[in-house]
Amino acid sequence: MNRATRPSVGPRLARLATLCLGLTIASAPLQAAEPTVPTLEELVARDVWGKTPANVLWSPDGKRLGYAWADEQGEALWVRTATGEATVALRAQDLAASTKDEKAPEAPKEVEGFLWMPDGRGWIVQAGGDLYLWDLETKNSRRLTRSPEAEGDPKISPRGDRVAFVRAHDLWVVEVATGREKRLTQDGKADVILNGETDWVYWEEIWDRDATAFWWSPDGKRIAYYRFDDSALPTYPLIDDAPRNATVRYQKYPKPGDPNPKVQVGVIDLATGKTTWMATGEVKGEDYLARVDWSDRGDWLAIQRLNRDQTRLDLLRCDPSSGRCATLASEQDAAWINLSHDFLSLPNGDFLWSREESGWRRLELFDGSGHLLRSLTPDGWCLAGTDAVLADGRVVFTAYRTQGLGAAQRHIFRGKLDGSAPEALTSGGGWHTATVASSGAWIDNWSDADTPPRNTLFAADGGTLPPLPSTPPKIDPATLPKWRLFEIAGPEGSKLAARLLEPADLDATKRYPVVVYHYGGPASQVVVDRWGGRDAWHKWLALRGYGVFSVDNQASLFFGKKGEVRIHRQMGEVELRGQRAGFDYLKTLPWVDAQRLGLWGWSGGGSNTLYSLFHSPGTWRAGVAGAPVTDWHLYDSIWTERYLDRPDGPSGNEEGFVKSSPITAAANLKDALLVVHGTADDNVHPQNTWNLIRKLQEAKVSYEDMALPGQTHGVRGDGLLAFYRRMTEFFDRWLAPAE
Repeated sequence: MNRATRPSVGPRLARLATLCLGLTIASAPLQAAEPTVPTLEELVARDVWGKTPANVLWSPDGKRLGYAWADEQGEALWVRTATGEATVALRAQDLAASTKDEKAPEAPKEVEGFLWMPDGRGWIVQAGGDLYLWDLETKNSRRLTRSPEAEGDPKISPRGDRVAFVRAHDLWVVEVATGREKRLTQDGKADVILNGETDWVYWEEIWDRDATAFWWSPDGKRIAYYRFDDSALPTYPLIDDAPRNATVRYQKYPKPGDPNPKVQVGVIDLATGKTTWMATGEVKGEDYLARVDWSDRGDWLAIQRLNRDQTRLDLLRCDPSSGRCATLASEQDAAWINLSHDFLSLPNGDFLWSREESGWRRLELFDGSGHLLRSLTPDGWCLAGTDAVLADGRVVFTAYRTQGLGAAQRHIFRGKLDGSAPEALTSGGGWHTATVASSGAWIDNWSDADTPPRNTLFAADGGTLPPLPSTPPKIDPATLPKWRLFEIAGPEGSKLAARLLEPADLDATKRYPVVVYHYGGPASQVVVDRWGGRDAWHKWLALRGYGVFSVDNQASLFFGKKGEVRIHRQMGEVELRGQRAGFDYLKTLPWVDAQRLGLWGWSGGGSNTLYSLFHSPGTWRAGVAGAPVTDWHLYDSIWTERYLDRPDGPSGNEEGFVKSSPITAAANLKDALLVVHGTADDNVHPQNTWNLIRKLQEAKVSYEDMALPGQTHGVRGDGLLAFYRRMTEFFDRWLAPAE
């Protein structure tokens, strides 16, 4: 019932990778530093903005915290009590005693994650691809699995007697007491049949990169799980040409109009091994089974069924014994439905769910028959996410104001289910997220646009608790230029959210170049009052004589669902109008040289950089498009069809696909362009950039390109540094900043 304490195994403890060009950020007190310009290498160095623990998990009773932290002896798992006393609980070498056999003579070198046992006495630890039981009191380990295949996504039963996991595309369980394994499904096969795991397109577009695909019943006697049949999906070849003999990985990847995965939800009885398939009434390969949740009592299964056009979402109540399903509640929209993670079943049979029928997402309370009882989101606020339902029945959620620049911030609320006004737990500026314990204690993760994240721990009664460990930043953020957030005039009398970094040591008698960063697309947002990875590079540009600017358009999160649908069936034009409004604003600033403006973005921002340059030549002098979708026929089916519909069929929108695709107008390029793509990008495939280059060559127009060998959609490590270095050189060459 408490989403915040839902077991999950986090990323590898020693590999806190950045995502989509985001630098690794952590909280810490500020330390003084000379106001000198740091090097680019210093900006992207590991833990440059400090470090806080990883994989922070509350114990089931909410009285302790487990987390990963490196001391002078290396990585370790720690346990911290409510009083702040912290001790090392486990290092990888401590698992050696349970690995002394001929099959595994050495202890694992790295701990990948852990889960609390329901009684709080121990952990299930994932290390070296296998599972271990670690007793926190005796500090002894027992190895539960030993297999050449890795055990994925382990989940402990509510009773703590078994652990379920995925191995080689099948669902398994292991008994904690005996280590005896049982294979629950038999037909798993790579790229064909997947049991208890999602395929790529569901993982990316339905589950928001959450690998969850099976769910224990509250009594621990049954498991609900996905079964994917991907046999009809087309493939895309991803080539690794680093070895002498290059290799190819074929990725299952449906594009608009292609067959989608055929998905079923089954409930397996662990005593009999029998699976009962839920009669969800979907058209196989057409409708999406988008969410699966057990009721609090375990007497029914909630499945959210979304039609392929994504215009109707039905909340189904399914009988796990018979498989029969009935519709409890629905949401419809002529454009599309946005999914959420806000379903929560309550002990009395009621449930929480969120919808956007008002134009803004609101958390709503329903009775067991699916009748709406009341909304719990305060007026003037939009729900950003449901964090937890506490043992006393109160609900903790995150929200933002619907007016002005409200969406640039996030705040935490705690309220009752009777509809009375909820209590605001946070105030002021910045961006708050909550990690909530079942006891009501919680961690406030906060940053603002100029301050790296900080964590504050609160007891259930509101008192503060001793902080988690941290390291200070290596560069003092106070020495860097500060963001200013405001609104500018937009199309049709609108007000658009914007933010600006002025060049350091601004001289009003001089004129400066400006680099504009954007994204675009429905419900997008780059104007935020929080610390972000790209901002370190942006602040570095400001130190070197650039202005940096961002504006969010009329389809952004600031305008709610009614704003999003401006993009329905054609993308690009709304984004371009927003960027042109930003251009008009910049021209009013006396220090801005409107002849030296640059534009850049990654992924969707890369697509919109191309669209803007091709449809408004001469507005920007130079642009950088990273990992862009250049032709919307080439992106995945679920995301693209949500906004553009399918290119053919009854609701065919081929014209919208053509007009929305930057490649259609590539011959219009008049400005300097750098296109960048990772050769291993399995999200936006490299063929997008190769096809664009072909079109630019046919049109005999000049361009520049950069390949990032082996890099995926989220550029990391040396590839990240190489990209920033090349983009800096490109803008320096075309915009000539004042050093």
